[in-house]
Amino acid sequence: MDSQPLRDRKDGARHFEVAYRVRTGDIDQQMRLRLDAVARYLQDVANDNIEATDYSHSDPFWIVRRTVIDVIRPISWPATVTAQRWCGALSTRWTNMRVRLTAEHDTNRFNPEPREPGLIETEAFWINVNDQGMPSRISDEMLEMLSSMTDEHRLRWRSMNPDKAPAADEVSLPDRIHVLRITDFDPFKHLNNAAYLEAVEDELVEHPDLADVPHRAVIEYLRPITPGVSITLRRVREADRLLVWMLIPDADGQLVVAATVSVTKLPPG
Repeated sequence: MDSQPLRDRKDGARHFEVAYRVRTGDIDQQMRLRLDAVARYLQDVANDNIEATDYSHSDPFWIVRRTVIDVIRPISWPATVTAQRWCGALSTRWTNMRVRLTAEHDTNRFNPEPREPGLIETEAFWINVNDQGMPSRISDEMLEMLSSMTDEHRLRWRSMNPDKAPAADEVSLPDRIHVLRITDFDPFKHLNNAAYLEAVEDELVEHPDLADVPHRAVIEYLRPITPGVSITLRRVREADRLLVWMLIPDADGQLVVAATVSVTKLPPG
């Protein structure tokens, strides 16, 4: 998997900025900001960003194909997170939207020790779709605005995770069922992006050596998951990487890959 740093913002490029408070519902038992909470921040800043423009009418529908989360310095509670969002690359139907999360940490009686400022770099591959869910051309006005933020105007899709799951008898870890709740789904019966990463947080409990150092989490969405479907997690642990395939039954009851996840230690520096 590519471990190159995510591209920085173009000099002078415009960006959208908003601040959020870290809440206790966002953190794990070590007060670390969880990956699913990061996903919720990314959804919130995307919604806040488009509502702050005139494009909520011309380009209202977007779906995420992939999210990359680089935890450089962990964010923990209590803190205020500043989210900066800009376009890192684009084509006529999709974009790589970068979000930088920085945090100034506070102290309280539960977490009294000073901590260095947090830094999480993210990038999401967003596809513009019409009201039938089909990829659609970005409006000329929005395309002009996004194009001004980046010099990369020929974005192409390239998978970062292995999309084919190994057979169950080829891996040492047994399959695990992850139970979904009806609250994990939005009004359009789409599984919330954060719900996928809740399953990943369940896995990281068994791999603290990955979560306790700078790491990159990559999730790629391949098939929709609908209410009433259970997820089977197939896991492979390599030296510095955890791979997870999220499997769901197809119409014939055969397991197919709905999403792929990798969590990898980042190289020093």
